[in-house]
Amino acid sequence: MTLEKDVIRPVLRLFAYIALAMAIIAAVLDAARSVGASHLVTTPLQESWQSLSVSSLGVVEAYFKARLYPVLWDPLMLWILATPTFVVFAILALLLYSLGYRRENRAGRFAAR
Repeated sequence: MTLEKDVIRPVLRLFAYIALAMAIIAAVLDAARSVGASHLVTTPLQESWQSLSVSSLGVVEAYFKARLYPVLWDPLMLWILATPTFVVFAILALLLYSLGYRRENRAGRFAAR
């Protein structure tokens, strides 16, 4: 195992835990709102993002359209922004954790190496 993998994997797992914590917080907030409204309430990512920082969403949109693929903004990013916040962060946590996961040796703990 190289030094890069030794450094990158724990960082990816740390970001996965942070994303999972954010997903749990968003799910609890949606659950509290659902109890208060007596029906299911989910907050889209766009609404959550705008409540934290109004201008940053416009900056990301402008950057995405100018530097990356502007064709993908409408179908892909608008779909992601319409998805409930806890779902986005839960999927992000799963992806980051799977990238940072370290497999155990198939031979077992007591096998000769």
